Amino acid sequence: MATTLAQTIMDAHGGLQTWKRFTRLTAHLKQGGALWGLKGHAGKLDETNVTVGLGDAWASHHPFGADGRTSLFRPDRVEIIDGSGVVLEALDAPRDSFAGHTLETAWNEPQLAYFAGIAMWTYLNMPFLLAAPGVVSEQLSDWSEQGETWQRLKVTFPREIATHSTIQTLYVDADGLLKRHDYDVEIAGNTPGAHYMSGYTTVSGIKFPTERRIFPRQADGTSLPEPLVVSIDLSRLRSPDGRALPAMMLRRGEQVKPPLPHASIVSEPVDAAAECCKA
Repeated sequence: MATTLAQTIMDAHGGLQTWKRFTRLTAHLKQGGALWGLKGHAGKLDETNVTVGLGDAWASHHPFGADGRTSLFRPDRVEIIDGSGVVLEALDAPRDSFAGHTLETAWNEPQLAYFAGIAMWTYLNMPFLLAAPGVVSEQLSDWSEQGETWQRLKVTFPREIATHSTIQTLYVDADGLLKRHDYDVEIAGNTPGAHYMSGYTTVSGIKFPTERRIFPRQADGTSLPEPLVVSIDLSRLRSPDGRALPAMMLRRGEQVKPPLPHASIVSEPVDAAAECCKA
């Protein structure tokens, strides 16, 4: 059930009806922060590509580490796949495997793929997840930060949606654009995070933040300036001759396949298992 503020936020980012025309999003990522080394995977996903389903819950990082491997995340199963499509590792009911974890607990590779999958799927589907079945939103009091006043929206997710935590909070500016996203990472001991977004770009009518920085969140709701837990930068599409171009959406029936690194949105039906293995 979407509140008036939830509708305003979705409209500000391009509108739900525009979003529903597309089925998947692919982007090039550069990532950093303390989390990856803390979990035993420093450098593995520093520079990679991610493809996520829009609405349908799946995500793939390609490459996933060395040797041309890819990951495939779905809420009930995670797979690590080699360059020829062979499943090297699989983890069923992956969220159950995090029972008893704290922030310092190391992850195996399927667990890393699960975290990276739910994270990027959540981030790249937000704020349109506000319209998903079972999601309930409630406007909270305003919040002052960075010399601005931001409206806040409490979001409660049903168990069926695999995301960081059941309760999350969105902060938006006067234009309705996302500025901050709070959650507790349940699979890492309910570690509280404050996720800041900036560097907006418009992709075929949909607005995306291209710069994301995640910091620890304190009990009073304020964030700490360090450590930087995770940084994520989404790159723009590049043409074969290296000229930077605006990211684009591929419409149904088009055959254009941009080179990597790239960012594109596609409106054709997709098989997640097949898509994850494409270079």
